[in-house]
Amino acid sequence: MALRMVAVAMVWHVSVLTKSTLSVGFLGLSEVVPAVAFALYAGHVVDVSDRRKLLIRSMLFYFASIVLLLIITSSKAEQSFSPHIISIGIYTCIFFTGVIRSFSGPAMNALTAQVSSRENLPKAVTMSSASWQVASVVGPLLTGFLIALGGATYTIVFILFCVVIATFCMSKIKPKPVLVAKNEKKTWESVKEGIRFVMHTKTILGALSLDLFAVFFGGATAMLSFYVTDILKVGPIWFGWLNAATSIGTIGVLIAISIRPLQGRQGKTLLYAVAGFGLCIIVFGLSKNVWLSLAALFLSGVFDGLSVVIRSTIMQLFVPDEMRGRVASVNSMFINSSNELGQFESGVAARGMGTVPSVVFGGCMTLIVVVATWLKAPALKKMEY
Repeated sequence: MALRMVAVAMVWHVSVLTKSTLSVGFLGLSEVVPAVAFALYAGHVVDVSDRRKLLIRSMLFYFASIVLLLIITSSKAEQSFSPHIISIGIYTCIFFTGVIRSFSGPAMNALTAQVSSRENLPKAVTMSSASWQVASVVGPLLTGFLIALGGATYTIVFILFCVVIATFCMSKIKPKPVLVAKNEKKTWESVKEGIRFVMHTKTILGALSLDLFAVFFGGATAMLSFYVTDILKVGPIWFGWLNAATSIGTIGVLIAISIRPLQGRQGKTLLYAVAGFGLCIIVFGLSKNVWLSLAALFLSGVFDGLSVVIRSTIMQLFVPDEMRGRVASVNSMFINSSNELGQFESGVAARGMGTVPSVVFGGCMTLIVVVATWLKAPALKKMEY
């Protein structure tokens, strides 16, 4: 929830501070650069470390980064520095959180498999995705209300409280064995092994590539703050609801899948889901009614939830335990680059085309990516588990 609240709060704060779509785009870029740059090395570290201890250290560093963010966004800082200087300070803090996420993301992914038996893994993946989506609903909603009540400072104080609780909960998990000895392989050889595994496993490569390009072009929510203020003409509370709408839809489909798991043809279902996601982004881009926009984002979450469960299950079932950290790091490169680079792409496209045309263009490109994947990745289309 802390992760989602930081993302939503900083998009709102930077957009209000600078009135620039490009500035919001740079916010995404400031996180994706370190997340991608450190990802492969982080995967090696995850596989040779106690993943639980690594996550606790990551949370402590994250706490320190949020404290810096609290100082930079305070009213005293706004009185003392220009919006440009404050924006650079925010970008710097987000850069450090990107470094932390490059380690914590693969560690969390690998730990999920380590605490669950193989036969229960699909259910564990669904529960893990559901917990993230619940946080993705509650976090943006709380962010909208807290910003409306007291601004960014109150929101960040609450985020710090969430990080403390998360660190305490993680400390209660028992230590887990390290599956790869530190001196067993050289770092670069270990990293290359993870890359080779992904490149030679066509189902994983196809699923990751589909997610990368679909989210890269379909990142409509990156421009949500400008839709709220300039097009839909509503306030920060609606900003919270619209941010949460996608995750509400995702939670609904995750509950349905946990009751009635997907049976066969998961590859085709994945492609259909991403196509549905693209269509919803187009509807959202063209909408000038807040309720239609809410419905479009809700349905985009339903389709995204289907793709998340299928993709996550593929990652857990097809990867051996001793390589989960390295493969998860490659996965995080795709995910982080698609989300944050997508935010940057949205900012640049909105600057060049205008906000509405850039979002519609992104939805159309998502549909083109699905068609290309259908034609060029037969292994993914035929995949079942």
